[in-house]
Amino acid sequence: MAEKVTGPASYFPSIEAKYGKPIEHWMKELKKVIKLTHMEQVAHLKTKFEMGHGHANAIVAVFRKKNGL
Repeated sequence: MAEKVTGPASYFPSIEAKYGKPIEHWMKELKKVIKLTHMEQVAHLKTKFEMGHGHANAIVAVFRKKNGL
């Protein structure tokens, strides 16, 4: 049996369904603004892509952890 995904990544299936793009797409978008702070990156996703706060925050949290930020 597969281990249940918890934390911010647990939002990924609903993010992919709602916005029609794979998570890797959003990770590439965040690489373009890697120098911004966490909340600035969240604001970027919300403003440029009309993403909800919770979804944007989840993607940014995982992105920053993966990139040691």
